[in-house]
Amino acid sequence: MSRALRRRTLLRALAAGPATVAAGCGDETRAVQVAVVWSGGELARFREVVAGYGTPVHVISAGNDIDAFLRARHLAGTSPDVAILPRPGLVTEYARRGWLRPLAPAPGYAVPGDLGGLLTDDGQRHGLWVKAAHKSLFWHLPSVLPQPPGSWDELVALTRRLAARARRAEGPAPLAIGAADGWVLTDWFENVLADLSPGGYDGLAGPDADWQGPPVRDALDRLAEIWSVDGAFPGGARRALLTQYEESVIQVVHSRRAVLVFEGDFVEDVVRRFRRGSPPPSTFRFPGSGSGGGPLIVGGDAAVAFSPAGVDLAGWLTDPAAFRPWLRAGGYLSPNLTVPPDSYADPMRRRLAGELRTAATLRFDLSDRLPGPFTGSDGVGIWRIMQDFFADVTAGVRAAEAVRRATGQLAAAARRAGGGR
Repeated sequence: MSRALRRRTLLRALAAGPATVAAGCGDETRAVQVAVVWSGGELARFREVVAGYGTPVHVISAGNDIDAFLRARHLAGTSPDVAILPRPGLVTEYARRGWLRPLAPAPGYAVPGDLGGLLTDDGQRHGLWVKAAHKSLFWHLPSVLPQPPGSWDELVALTRRLAARARRAEGPAPLAIGAADGWVLTDWFENVLADLSPGGYDGLAGPDADWQGPPVRDALDRLAEIWSVDGAFPGGARRALLTQYEESVIQVVHSRRAVLVFEGDFVEDVVRRFRRGSPPPSTFRFPGSGSGGGPLIVGGDAAVAFSPAGVDLAGWLTDPAAFRPWLRAGGYLSPNLTVPPDSYADPMRRRLAGELRTAATLRFDLSDRLPGPFTGSDGVGIWRIMQDFFADVTAGVRAAEAVRRATGQLAAAARRAGGGR
Protein backbone atom coordinates (compact mmCIF):
# COMPACT_ATOMS: atom_id res chain seq x y z
CA MET A 1 0.00 0.00 0.00
CA SER A 2 1.31 3.47 -0.87
CA ARG A 3 2.25 5.95 1.86
CA ALA A 4 -0.55 8.27 0.75
CA LEU A 5 -3.13 5.50 0.93
CA ARG A 6 -1.93 4.43 4.36
CA ARG A 7 -2.22 8.06 5.51
CA ARG A 8 -5.80 8.24 4.20
CA THR A 9 -6.61 4.99 5.98
CA LEU A 10 -5.17 6.36 9.22
CA LEU A 11 -7.14 9.61 8.91
CA ARG A 12 -10.36 7.70 8.15
CA ALA A 13 -9.76 5.45 11.15
CA LEU A 14 -9.10 8.36 13.49
CA ALA A 15 -12.16 10.23 12.21
CA ALA A 16 -14.38 7.22 12.92
CA GLY A 17 -13.82 7.36 16.67
CA PRO A 18 -16.15 6.10 19.39
CA ALA A 19 -19.77 7.03 18.72
CA THR A 20 -22.59 7.83 21.09
CA VAL A 21 -26.31 7.74 20.46
CA ALA A 22 -29.22 9.07 22.46
CA ALA A 23 -31.03 6.40 24.41
CA GLY A 24 -34.19 7.88 25.94
CA CYS A 25 -34.74 10.61 28.57
CA GLY A 26 -31.80 12.58 27.25
CA ASP A 27 -29.25 10.02 28.50
CA GLU A 28 -26.42 9.09 26.19
CA THR A 29 -25.40 5.47 25.90
CA ARG A 30 -22.28 4.54 24.02
CA ALA A 31 -23.14 2.50 20.94
CA VAL A 32 -21.34 -0.77 20.35
CA GLN A 33 -19.06 -0.04 17.41
CA VAL A 34 -18.52 -2.56 14.60
CA ALA A 35 -16.03 -2.25 11.72
CA VAL A 36 -16.81 -4.18 8.52
CA VAL A 37 -15.48 -4.46 4.98
CA TRP A 38 -18.99 -4.45 3.50
CA SER A 39 -20.48 -1.59 1.55
CA GLY A 40 -23.61 -0.96 -0.50
CA GLY A 41 -26.35 -3.55 -0.15
CA GLU A 42 -24.36 -5.80 2.20
CA LEU A 43 -23.71 -2.90 4.57
CA ALA A 44 -27.39 -1.94 4.55
CA ARG A 45 -28.47 -5.53 5.28
CA PHE A 46 -26.03 -5.88 8.17
CA ARG A 47 -27.33 -2.66 9.69
CA GLU A 48 -30.80 -4.21 9.56
CA VAL A 49 -29.41 -7.25 11.39
CA VAL A 50 -27.82 -5.32 14.27
CA ALA A 51 -30.92 -3.13 14.61
CA GLY A 52 -32.36 -6.17 16.38
CA TYR A 53 -29.67 -6.13 19.07
CA GLY A 54 -30.73 -4.87 22.47
CA THR A 55 -28.09 -2.10 22.55
CA PRO A 56 -27.51 0.56 19.87
CA VAL A 57 -24.88 -0.48 17.32
CA HIS A 58 -22.83 1.87 15.15
CA VAL A 59 -21.49 0.16 11.98
CA ILE A 60 -18.43 1.56 10.18
CA SER A 61 -17.43 0.50 6.67
CA ALA A 62 -13.62 0.33 6.86
CA GLY A 63 -13.09 -0.40 3.18
CA ASN A 64 -11.21 -3.32 1.65
CA ASP A 65 -8.07 -2.86 3.77
CA ILE A 66 -9.65 -3.40 7.16
CA ASP A 67 -6.29 -4.57 8.51
CA ALA A 68 -4.71 -1.13 7.99
CA PHE A 69 -7.83 0.49 9.46
CA LEU A 70 -7.71 -1.63 12.61
CA ARG A 71 -3.97 -1.16 13.09
CA ALA A 72 -4.44 2.61 12.91
CA ARG A 73 -7.31 2.48 15.40
CA HIS A 74 -5.24 0.30 17.76
CA LEU A 75 -2.35 2.77 17.67
CA ALA A 76 -4.78 5.60 18.44
CA GLY A 77 -6.36 3.65 21.31
CA THR A 78 -9.79 3.72 19.62
CA SER A 79 -10.29 0.12 18.52
CA PRO A 80 -13.92 -0.73 17.70
CA ASP A 81 -15.74 -3.17 19.94
CA VAL A 82 -16.17 -5.69 17.11
CA ALA A 83 -14.66 -6.19 13.67
CA ILE A 84 -15.88 -8.53 10.95
CA LEU A 85 -12.77 -9.96 9.29
CA PRO A 86 -12.57 -11.77 5.91
CA ARG A 87 -9.28 -13.54 6.68
CA PRO A 88 -8.74 -16.10 9.46
CA GLY A 89 -5.03 -15.27 9.46
CA LEU A 90 -5.83 -11.83 10.82
CA VAL A 91 -7.81 -13.41 13.68
CA THR A 92 -4.88 -15.50 14.88
CA GLU A 93 -2.40 -12.65 14.33
CA TYR A 94 -4.44 -10.21 16.41
CA ALA A 95 -4.98 -12.85 19.10
CA ARG A 96 -1.23 -13.42 19.41
CA ARG A 97 -0.71 -9.67 19.73
CA GLY A 98 -3.11 -9.68 22.67
CA TRP A 99 -5.70 -7.46 21.00
CA LEU A 100 -8.69 -9.82 21.13
CA ARG A 101 -11.05 -11.18 23.75
CA PRO A 102 -11.92 -14.90 23.85
CA LEU A 103 -15.40 -15.62 22.51
CA ALA A 104 -18.22 -18.05 23.12
CA PRO A 105 -20.94 -18.70 20.51
CA ALA A 106 -24.66 -19.04 21.08
CA PRO A 107 -25.85 -22.50 22.20
CA GLY A 108 -25.94 -25.06 19.40
CA TYR A 109 -23.77 -23.02 17.04
CA ALA A 110 -21.97 -25.32 14.59
CA VAL A 111 -19.97 -24.75 11.41
CA PRO A 112 -18.98 -27.25 8.70
CA GLY A 113 -15.71 -29.14 8.67
CA ASP A 114 -12.81 -27.68 10.61
CA LEU A 115 -13.70 -24.05 9.93
CA GLY A 116 -13.94 -23.33 13.65
CA GLY A 117 -10.35 -24.44 14.15
CA LEU A 118 -9.12 -21.68 11.85
CA LEU A 119 -10.21 -19.09 14.42
CA THR A 120 -8.58 -20.56 17.53
CA ASP A 121 -5.19 -19.83 19.01
CA ASP A 122 -3.55 -21.63 21.90
CA GLY A 123 -6.78 -23.49 22.59
CA GLN A 124 -8.95 -20.37 22.79
CA ARG A 125 -11.58 -19.25 20.31
CA HIS A 126 -11.02 -15.66 19.19
CA GLY A 127 -13.32 -15.51 16.17
CA LEU A 128 -16.82 -16.63 15.22
CA TRP A 129 -17.98 -17.18 11.65
CA VAL A 130 -21.03 -15.04 10.87
CA LYS A 131 -21.22 -15.16 7.05
CA ALA A 132 -20.19 -17.80 4.53
CA ALA A 133 -19.47 -17.68 0.80
CA HIS A 134 -19.91 -20.67 -1.52
CA LYS A 135 -17.00 -20.27 -3.97
CA SER A 136 -17.46 -23.28 -6.26
CA LEU A 137 -20.19 -22.20 -8.68
CA PHE A 138 -20.54 -21.71 -12.43
CA TRP A 139 -23.41 -19.51 -13.62
CA HIS A 140 -25.17 -19.76 -16.99
CA LEU A 141 -28.46 -19.00 -18.72
CA PRO A 142 -30.43 -22.22 -19.34
CA SER A 143 -31.56 -20.93 -22.73
CA VAL A 144 -27.93 -20.62 -23.84
CA LEU A 145 -26.59 -23.78 -22.21
CA PRO A 146 -29.35 -26.32 -21.51
CA GLN A 147 -26.99 -29.08 -20.32
CA PRO A 148 -23.98 -28.05 -18.21
CA PRO A 149 -20.76 -30.10 -18.15
CA GLY A 150 -20.48 -32.75 -15.47
CA SER A 151 -16.69 -33.09 -15.20
CA TRP A 152 -13.52 -31.13 -15.87
CA ASP A 153 -12.91 -32.95 -19.17
CA GLU A 154 -16.45 -32.08 -20.28
CA LEU A 155 -15.88 -28.42 -19.33
CA VAL A 156 -12.67 -28.30 -21.40
CA ALA A 157 -14.38 -29.98 -24.37
CA LEU A 158 -17.31 -27.53 -24.14
CA THR A 159 -14.91 -24.58 -23.97
CA ARG A 160 -13.07 -25.74 -27.08
CA ARG A 161 -16.29 -26.35 -28.98
CA LEU A 162 -17.84 -22.98 -28.11
CA ALA A 163 -14.55 -21.15 -28.67
CA ALA A 164 -14.38 -22.55 -32.21
CA ARG A 165 -17.87 -21.20 -32.87
CA ALA A 166 -16.93 -17.84 -31.35
CA ARG A 167 -13.89 -17.59 -33.64
CA ARG A 168 -16.25 -18.01 -36.58
CA ALA A 169 -18.54 -15.32 -35.10
CA GLU A 170 -21.31 -17.91 -34.73
CA GLY A 171 -21.91 -17.48 -31.01
CA PRO A 172 -20.69 -16.05 -27.70
CA ALA A 173 -17.37 -16.91 -26.11
CA PRO A 174 -17.51 -19.83 -23.68
CA LEU A 175 -16.04 -18.15 -20.60
CA ALA A 176 -16.27 -14.75 -18.94
CA ILE A 177 -13.51 -14.08 -16.44
CA GLY A 178 -12.71 -11.01 -14.37
CA ALA A 179 -8.94 -11.42 -14.60
CA ALA A 180 -8.38 -7.77 -13.62
CA ASP A 181 -9.32 -8.95 -10.11
CA GLY A 182 -6.60 -11.38 -9.08
CA TRP A 183 -8.80 -13.06 -6.48
CA VAL A 184 -10.98 -14.45 -9.28
CA LEU A 185 -7.96 -16.30 -10.66
CA THR A 186 -6.94 -17.62 -7.23
CA ASP A 187 -10.49 -18.96 -6.80
CA TRP A 188 -10.06 -20.92 -10.05
CA PHE A 189 -6.71 -22.21 -8.80
CA GLU A 190 -8.09 -23.26 -5.43
CA ASN A 191 -10.98 -25.25 -6.87
CA VAL A 192 -8.67 -27.13 -9.22
CA LEU A 193 -6.01 -27.73 -6.55
CA ALA A 194 -8.51 -29.06 -3.99
CA ASP A 195 -9.81 -31.52 -6.58
CA LEU A 196 -6.39 -32.79 -7.64
CA SER A 197 -4.77 -32.86 -4.19
CA PRO A 198 -6.79 -32.08 -1.04
CA GLY A 199 -3.73 -32.88 1.06
CA GLY A 200 -1.55 -30.62 -1.03
CA TYR A 201 -4.13 -27.85 -0.64
CA ASP A 202 -3.97 -28.08 3.16
CA GLY A 203 -0.18 -28.15 3.13
CA LEU A 204 0.06 -24.84 1.32
CA ALA A 205 -1.54 -23.02 4.25
CA GLY A 206 1.29 -24.05 6.61
CA PRO A 207 4.79 -22.68 7.26
CA ASP A 208 6.42 -25.55 5.34
CA ALA A 209 4.36 -25.11 2.17
CA ASP A 210 6.04 -26.35 -1.02
CA TRP A 211 4.91 -24.01 -3.78
CA GLN A 212 7.04 -25.76 -6.38
CA GLY A 213 5.77 -29.27 -5.65
CA PRO A 214 3.62 -31.53 -7.86
CA PRO A 215 0.19 -30.40 -6.50
CA VAL A 216 0.80 -26.77 -7.48
CA ARG A 217 2.37 -27.67 -10.82
CA ASP A 218 -0.48 -30.04 -11.70
CA ALA A 219 -3.14 -27.46 -10.78
CA LEU A 220 -1.48 -24.75 -12.87
CA ASP A 221 -1.08 -27.15 -15.78
CA ARG A 222 -4.79 -27.91 -15.65
CA LEU A 223 -5.63 -24.20 -15.66
CA ALA A 224 -3.35 -23.66 -18.64
CA GLU A 225 -5.31 -26.34 -20.48
CA ILE A 226 -8.51 -24.29 -20.41
CA TRP A 227 -7.24 -20.71 -20.24
CA SER A 228 -5.05 -21.17 -23.32
CA VAL A 229 -7.98 -22.12 -25.58
CA ASP A 230 -8.08 -19.63 -28.44
CA GLY A 231 -11.33 -17.66 -28.32
CA ALA A 232 -12.20 -18.68 -24.77
CA PHE A 233 -12.91 -15.13 -23.56
CA PRO A 234 -14.97 -12.24 -24.97
CA GLY A 235 -12.65 -9.78 -26.69
CA GLY A 236 -9.64 -12.02 -26.12
CA ALA A 237 -7.34 -12.68 -23.19
CA ARG A 238 -5.82 -9.19 -23.12
CA ARG A 239 -9.31 -7.77 -22.70
CA ALA A 240 -9.97 -10.33 -19.96
CA LEU A 241 -7.03 -8.90 -17.98
CA LEU A 242 -8.84 -5.55 -18.01
CA THR A 243 -12.22 -7.07 -17.12
CA GLN A 244 -13.31 -6.79 -13.50
CA TYR A 245 -15.43 -9.33 -11.69
CA GLU A 246 -18.76 -7.50 -12.01
CA GLU A 247 -18.27 -6.91 -15.73
CA SER A 248 -17.60 -10.63 -16.26
CA VAL A 249 -21.00 -11.45 -14.74
CA ILE A 250 -22.66 -8.80 -16.91
CA GLN A 251 -21.14 -10.43 -20.00
CA VAL A 252 -23.21 -13.54 -19.25
CA VAL A 253 -26.48 -12.24 -17.81
CA HIS A 254 -26.89 -8.98 -19.72
CA SER A 255 -24.78 -8.52 -22.86
CA ARG A 256 -24.73 -12.31 -23.53
CA ARG A 257 -21.14 -12.12 -24.78
CA ALA A 258 -20.19 -15.28 -22.85
CA VAL A 259 -21.90 -18.52 -21.89
CA LEU A 260 -20.40 -19.25 -18.48
CA VAL A 261 -18.94 -17.31 -15.58
CA PHE A 262 -17.37 -18.83 -12.49
CA GLU A 263 -17.60 -17.25 -9.04
CA GLY A 264 -19.28 -17.52 -5.67
CA ASP A 265 -22.85 -17.17 -4.47
CA PHE A 266 -22.32 -13.39 -4.23
CA VAL A 267 -22.72 -13.28 -8.03
CA GLU A 268 -26.42 -13.17 -7.23
CA ASP A 269 -26.16 -9.52 -6.21
CA VAL A 270 -24.75 -8.55 -9.63
CA VAL A 271 -27.37 -10.70 -11.38
CA ARG A 272 -30.15 -8.97 -9.50
CA ARG A 273 -28.96 -5.55 -10.69
CA PHE A 274 -28.03 -6.34 -14.30
CA ARG A 275 -29.95 -9.39 -15.53
CA ARG A 276 -31.79 -8.89 -18.80
CA GLY A 277 -34.76 -11.12 -19.58
CA SER A 278 -35.84 -14.33 -17.92
CA PRO A 279 -35.53 -16.95 -16.58
CA PRO A 280 -32.73 -16.23 -14.05
CA PRO A 281 -29.36 -17.97 -14.48
CA SER A 282 -28.78 -21.48 -13.23
CA THR A 283 -25.74 -22.73 -11.34
CA PHE A 284 -23.68 -25.91 -11.18
CA ARG A 285 -20.74 -26.93 -9.02
CA PHE A 286 -17.23 -26.31 -10.27
CA PRO A 287 -16.55 -29.63 -12.01
CA GLY A 288 -13.92 -32.02 -10.74
CA SER A 289 -12.11 -34.98 -12.23
CA GLY A 290 -15.17 -37.19 -11.81
CA SER A 291 -18.89 -36.59 -12.11
CA GLY A 292 -21.02 -34.89 -9.48
CA GLY A 293 -18.98 -31.73 -8.93
CA GLY A 294 -15.62 -31.14 -7.33
CA PRO A 295 -14.71 -30.09 -3.79
CA LEU A 296 -16.46 -27.18 -2.12
CA ILE A 297 -14.36 -24.07 -1.48
CA VAL A 298 -15.83 -21.66 1.03
CA GLY A 299 -14.92 -18.19 2.19
CA GLY A 300 -16.29 -16.38 5.16
CA ASP A 301 -16.39 -13.40 7.48
CA ALA A 302 -15.67 -13.79 11.19
CA ALA A 303 -16.53 -11.58 14.15
CA VAL A 304 -13.80 -10.70 16.65
CA ALA A 305 -14.11 -8.63 19.82
CA PHE A 306 -11.80 -5.98 21.25
CA SER A 307 -13.91 -5.18 24.33
CA PRO A 308 -16.36 -6.84 26.76
CA ALA A 309 -19.27 -5.14 24.96
CA GLY A 310 -17.94 -6.61 21.74
CA VAL A 311 -17.86 -10.11 23.25
CA ASP A 312 -21.59 -9.95 23.91
CA LEU A 313 -22.45 -8.70 20.42
CA ALA A 314 -20.18 -11.24 18.67
CA GLY A 315 -21.85 -14.07 20.56
CA TRP A 316 -25.32 -12.70 19.71
CA LEU A 317 -24.44 -12.69 15.99
CA THR A 318 -24.13 -16.51 16.10
CA ASP A 319 -27.72 -16.98 17.23
CA PRO A 320 -29.71 -18.65 14.40
CA ALA A 321 -32.29 -15.85 14.52
CA ALA A 322 -29.84 -12.92 14.40
CA PHE A 323 -29.46 -12.76 10.62
CA ARG A 324 -33.14 -13.32 9.88
CA PRO A 325 -33.55 -9.92 8.10
CA TRP A 326 -30.70 -10.74 5.72
CA LEU A 327 -31.97 -14.29 5.21
CA ARG A 328 -35.39 -12.95 4.19
CA ALA A 329 -33.89 -10.32 1.89
CA GLY A 330 -31.62 -12.83 0.12
CA GLY A 331 -27.95 -12.66 -0.76
CA TYR A 332 -26.82 -14.21 2.52
CA LEU A 333 -25.44 -17.68 3.33
CA SER A 334 -25.03 -18.66 6.96
CA PRO A 335 -22.05 -20.71 8.18
CA ASN A 336 -24.18 -21.83 11.13
CA LEU A 337 -25.53 -25.30 10.42
CA THR A 338 -28.31 -24.83 12.98
CA VAL A 339 -30.00 -22.24 10.74
CA PRO A 340 -32.97 -24.15 9.24
CA PRO A 341 -32.82 -24.47 5.43
CA ASP A 342 -36.38 -23.17 5.13
CA SER A 343 -35.14 -19.85 6.56
CA TYR A 344 -33.75 -19.02 3.13
CA ALA A 345 -35.93 -17.01 0.80
CA ASP A 346 -35.09 -18.85 -2.43
CA PRO A 347 -34.47 -22.45 -3.55
CA MET A 348 -30.90 -21.78 -4.69
CA ARG A 349 -29.84 -20.57 -1.24
CA ARG A 350 -31.49 -23.58 0.35
CA ARG A 351 -29.53 -25.84 -2.01
CA LEU A 352 -26.24 -24.09 -1.24
CA ALA A 353 -26.90 -24.33 2.50
CA GLY A 354 -27.46 -28.05 1.99
CA GLU A 355 -24.14 -28.38 0.19
CA LEU A 356 -22.35 -26.85 3.19
CA ARG A 357 -23.77 -29.72 5.24
CA THR A 358 -23.07 -32.57 2.82
CA ALA A 359 -19.90 -31.70 0.84
CA ALA A 360 -17.50 -34.64 0.92
CA THR A 361 -14.48 -32.35 0.54
CA LEU A 362 -14.74 -28.84 1.97
CA ARG A 363 -11.85 -26.38 2.18
CA PHE A 364 -11.56 -22.75 3.22
CA ASP A 365 -10.31 -20.19 0.69
CA LEU A 366 -6.54 -20.74 0.52
CA SER A 367 -5.43 -17.23 -0.39
CA ASP A 368 -7.27 -15.86 2.67
CA ARG A 369 -5.18 -18.19 4.85
CA LEU A 370 -1.78 -17.09 3.53
CA PRO A 371 0.52 -14.88 5.61
CA GLY A 372 1.21 -11.18 5.17
CA PRO A 373 1.27 -9.65 1.69
CA PHE A 374 1.38 -13.11 0.10
CA THR A 375 -2.38 -13.39 0.71
CA GLY A 376 -2.89 -11.00 -2.17
CA SER A 377 -4.25 -7.56 -2.94
CA ASP A 378 -4.30 -5.39 -6.03
CA GLY A 379 -0.97 -5.76 -7.79
CA VAL A 380 0.83 -7.85 -5.16
CA GLY A 381 1.05 -11.35 -3.70
CA ILE A 382 -0.62 -14.41 -5.12
CA TRP A 383 -3.18 -12.27 -6.98
CA ARG A 384 -0.49 -10.65 -9.13
CA ILE A 385 1.32 -13.94 -9.68
CA MET A 386 -1.84 -15.59 -10.98
CA GLN A 387 -2.42 -12.65 -13.32
CA ASP A 388 1.12 -13.06 -14.67
CA PHE A 389 0.44 -16.77 -15.21
CA PHE A 390 -2.84 -16.03 -16.98
CA ALA A 391 -1.05 -13.52 -19.23
CA ASP A 392 1.63 -16.10 -20.08
CA VAL A 393 -0.60 -19.03 -20.98
CA THR A 394 -3.00 -16.87 -23.00
CA ALA A 395 -0.12 -15.24 -24.90
CA GLY A 396 1.25 -18.51 -26.23
CA VAL A 397 3.93 -19.27 -23.63
CA ARG A 398 4.31 -23.04 -23.36
CA ALA A 399 2.48 -24.41 -20.34
CA ALA A 400 5.63 -25.98 -18.87
CA GLU A 401 7.49 -22.68 -19.01
CA ALA A 402 4.54 -20.69 -17.63
CA VAL A 403 4.21 -23.16 -14.75
CA ARG A 404 7.95 -22.95 -14.02
CA ARG A 405 7.79 -19.15 -13.87
CA ALA A 406 4.68 -19.10 -11.68
CA THR A 407 5.92 -21.66 -9.16
CA GLY A 408 9.21 -19.78 -8.87
CA GLN A 409 7.33 -16.56 -8.16
CA LEU A 410 5.04 -18.29 -5.66
CA ALA A 411 7.96 -19.85 -3.80
CA ALA A 412 9.82 -16.54 -3.62
CA ALA A 413 6.71 -14.71 -2.36
CA ALA A 414 6.11 -17.42 0.25
CA ARG A 415 9.67 -17.14 1.55
CA ARG A 416 9.39 -13.37 1.86
CA ALA A 417 6.15 -13.77 3.86
CA GLY A 418 7.46 -16.63 5.99
CA GLY A 419 4.91 -19.02 4.52
CA GLY A 420 6.87 -21.77 2.76
CA ARG A 421 9.28 -22.31 -0.08
